[in-house]
Amino acid sequence: MHLLVYLLAIVLFLILCWIVINGLFYPKYQRPLKNAPHPLVSILIPMRDEERNVQALITNLQKLTYPSLEIILLDDHSADQTHHIASKLIKGDERFHIISGAPLKKGWAGKVHACYQLGKAASGDYMLFLDADARLNQNTIENMLPFFQKKKVGLVTGFPHFPVTTFLSKLLVPMQHFVIWLHLPIGLANKSTFPAASAAHGAFMFFKREAYEHVGGHHAVKSSIVEDVHLAREMKRSGFHVRLINATPFVTCYMYETNKEVWNGFLKNIYIGIGRSPWMVGVLTIFYTLFYILPLPLATLAPFYGFWFALPLVLVWSQKLYIDLKTKQKSYLFLFMPLSAIAFLFILHASMWKSLRKQHYIWKGRAYK
Repeated sequence: MHLLVYLLAIVLFLILCWIVINGLFYPKYQRPLKNAPHPLVSILIPMRDEERNVQALITNLQKLTYPSLEIILLDDHSADQTHHIASKLIKGDERFHIISGAPLKKGWAGKVHACYQLGKAASGDYMLFLDADARLNQNTIENMLPFFQKKKVGLVTGFPHFPVTTFLSKLLVPMQHFVIWLHLPIGLANKSTFPAASAAHGAFMFFKREAYEHVGGHHAVKSSIVEDVHLAREMKRSGFHVRLINATPFVTCYMYETNKEVWNGFLKNIYIGIGRSPWMVGVLTIFYTLFYILPLPLATLAPFYGFWFALPLVLVWSQKLYIDLKTKQKSYLFLFMPLSAIAFLFILHASMWKSLRKQHYIWKGRAYK
């Protein structure tokens, strides 16, 4: 038993070192040049039943300071007041346009089809696909464009700051950052065109137009539910670089408001996100059980066997706390890391079984296999 605890502590310490070093490979933000040109940037937002978000979204976008913008909203057959509210709010602001989405074509995922139409409607040299629940700092565009100065950069993307309110969102939503910092070599993702070393977040996908069109745009991933990652891989297959940034200083995403939304959102994406691999589910189950769940019961034995039995849990907490601080997350959430690991594995298995049984995933009134 003591040997197991020592080995766990050593491995978890090495993982902590890896996380700290890995995070150093996020690209640094560069100050915008004072006399830099201002190419036209198209901000493109698909909206389906977004009446709870649309006012805050438009108010946020109206505060952007970049001088050369067009902002196109696509109403994707909303059943609520999304279109009415948006039309009223953008009245008199020439930067904004609202269009109605075409009927969903067979073989297309709903959001991908909406983004495809937005891409066709855009005029900008750069195209930022933004989710309706995302909010930008007012100088976001100016701070993103310098990343494209590097040769062959076709896409800038990153995981936003996630405000969390419900119990399940506190357990699962910040795990998106944790998984990237732990499992993805961030330097390789940024420096190479190796497709497997890719990550992206669909709430913030900033393309250079010529690169987007070169890979075929959203048409190239028309049936994908995780189109963000698949588009990043298409970029790399075509020889373009993807800049994966820590987007938390500039982008905030209010992903889910209820526990049910958290469950359905992760259920839809998580198994597909690991390539629908039962083998990978097995590996992740062993890994997270051994290194992120087992330390909790071991720590309860510390009063009887000494501090060493609590050390693995302290190292688990240290990893989560470090990432939470770097991504502007609530600092106390590190205490729930073993519960987050349990929730992560539970929904991963639920997503896998749903896929293996060929059941549909339901999202915003549409069914996906």
